[in-house]
Amino acid sequence: MKNLIFTIAISIAGCLSASAQNFSKVDAWLDKNAAEMGGRLMLVIAQDGKIVHQYSVHEMDARQKMAAKLIARRANRGAGTEEYTLSTRQPIASCSKWLSAALTMTFVDEGKLKLTDTVGKFIPALSKSGKGKITISQCLSHMTGVDAPSLKESLEEKRNNTSMDDAMDDIAKMPMEGEPGKVFHYSNVGLQIAGAVIEKITGKTFQELFAERITKPLQMKGTDWGSAKVALPAGGALSTPQDYSNFLTMILNKGTFNGKRILNEASVAQMQVNRVTPDVKVAYSPAEAGGLGYGFGEWMMGGGTVSSPGLFGSFPWVNNDKNYSGFLMAFYINSKGRGERYRELKQLVDEALAK
Repeated sequence: MKNLIFTIAISIAGCLSASAQNFSKVDAWLDKNAAEMGGRLMLVIAQDGKIVHQYSVHEMDARQKMAAKLIARRANRGAGTEEYTLSTRQPIASCSKWLSAALTMTFVDEGKLKLTDTVGKFIPALSKSGKGKITISQCLSHMTGVDAPSLKESLEEKRNNTSMDDAMDDIAKMPMEGEPGKVFHYSNVGLQIAGAVIEKITGKTFQELFAERITKPLQMKGTDWGSAKVALPAGGALSTPQDYSNFLTMILNKGTFNGKRILNEASVAQMQVNRVTPDVKVAYSPAEAGGLGYGFGEWMMGGGTVSSPGLFGSFPWVNNDKNYSGFLMAFYINSKGRGERYRELKQLVDEALAK
């Protein structure tokens, strides 16, 4: 009997050791790259609805701590400098786009909205400015044809908004740079319009709708849109590694989380269809995107992988082919080499899970 217990213990220890060994290259990569990525990182890998690996690095120097505080102050958001945990909450910038696209798709699932609906039927200000024929699909895929201002200018305008109607008035004044559906311009515009539309059809705020339809069923207790009067659907969310991992698990499970359906499977599939076809002009795309395709709120990385990285360095992804999700939390601005680092990290995780 003692020999049997000893054998089982050795077997379990061996399995645990093998599991740790599987991710040793991933963890070493995080250690090596942390200095170039803000000095602190946290990676969460989930499979079959459970976290199978998590690892954090905390090596911030005085300069990085000062930079993090400065960035947070400029964004009017809090950002600590302590070691990341599963419940650390901070701004996630464009990782928000994936969340907002999913929220919009819940209305499509219910038949309250169609992807072919034009925004003019909900927002008269856009019709008056010649933008009424933009569709919901085009809003979710940055194909509105609107010549959006720089991110800095866009955020400055939003600070003066006291309602979503104010935000629509700002967009109504923007020039067009091409026909809707024929021009890709990565910006805040499309998702802001989509957010205004769902407010119009419900009479509730974007924040209230998100809490009801996404955060509550996905148990994302640390995720919201801050204290601003007007939500920024394309980049204003704050979240945690655990929360965002829950969202990714839902996407990976084709719309279900803990046995409850959040999105129809068809809607998840629609979100992952590349809309940037050869006949589409790319007016603006982040350099780190490297010519990737884009669906609804998410980039197509190839190999069954979709993602939605943020300005501050966080990187969520779902690998459908290998059946897992990953979320890297970070907080830094310098994007040089960021796209290559994301691909390196994903490749190492792919290899670790293949063993």
